Amino acid sequence: MKRIYISLIVFWVCLLVQAQPKITFDSETKDLGYVLWRNPVTVTYKFTNTGDKPLVVSNVTVSCGCMKAKWTEEPVMPGDKGEITAVFDAEAIGHFYKDLGVYCNAATEPVYVDFNGEVTADSKNFSFTHPYLIGAIRLNQDELNFEAVHKGDRPEIELLVANTSNKAYSPVLMHLPPYLEAEALPEKLGRGKAGKIRVTLNTDKLPKLGITRATVYLSRYSGDKVGAENEIPVSVVLLPDFSQLTEQQKNNPPVLSVSSKQLEFVNLRPNQKKSQHVVITNTGKSDLVIQDMQVFSIALGVNLKKRVLKPGESTKMRITVLASNLPRVKGRPRVSLITNDPEHPMVTIRVNAQLKSNEK
Repeated sequence: MKRIYISLIVFWVCLLVQAQPKITFDSETKDLGYVLWRNPVTVTYKFTNTGDKPLVVSNVTVSCGCMKAKWTEEPVMPGDKGEITAVFDAEAIGHFYKDLGVYCNAATEPVYVDFNGEVTADSKNFSFTHPYLIGAIRLNQDELNFEAVHKGDRPEIELLVANTSNKAYSPVLMHLPPYLEAEALPEKLGRGKAGKIRVTLNTDKLPKLGITRATVYLSRYSGDKVGAENEIPVSVVLLPDFSQLTEQQKNNPPVLSVSSKQLEFVNLRPNQKKSQHVVITNTGKSDLVIQDMQVFSIALGVNLKKRVLKPGESTKMRITVLASNLPRVKGRPRVSLITNDPEHPMVTIRVNAQLKSNEK
């Protein structure tokens, strides 16, 4: 009888040890690039409770008085999401590195997240903070990427807009797909003034899981038409739902491994075609399925030999750069894969391709 009591005590202790909250951030480090002096920026860190007990964030500390933080204060149930936001005042010109300490019941020590960038006072031509030019309008980015979203999410992207024309300007995104909404703040920009377009994604209206691509167009003036000069690519990655996996599937998942996530193609001739291979291996215990694949550039060609890999099996993906298309590339050339690996549902292979400097 004594042995039975001891065994029961050990059993319940093991259960208590195993049952823990766990905080998993979508991204722990953020690069803000250039930030305009005295224009506060908001940084958001989204997290998921990947444990099996409620997660409680009790406090968030900031590394200086130039920041204020807010966070999800109510308990976050297993599988649910929360967020932490920090507002940086951008009062000091120059490079910056800031961190936040997250105190929660998932760790005995604070979990740190951080962001960095550079504050600039160049508000005259906006070339630092808004490097992309469409007509007389400058933007801080030339594509809109909603990566790693889940059904029910409503993530936002703030597209920064600067008016360098000699007239008042109303920022408008044309040809929005049904799953996107856009709001200009303010609705009209005077000469030399800056604002933003808040773009919101409604994941419930996405046509499918995996990768969805579209193109929107920035109106440069009243009555503008759409064309290659004012197009802005949009990409959305809606991740598969793994919440219905059986215990058998959880204990024997496929595991995706790739030989490289960054390829370098330098000193390319204008009409050259050059290829490299990425080896994809399933190091898990069940079949790995590449459910979707998307090429994000007209300068890339991709050939994938197999979409289903048994445990221990490998395949090669050939990525070819078409140098003749590089001058027309918008956004970052890359290839994204959507898989049934619960730990790596999306993997992106980024491509750095450059023409010879004397032949651009």
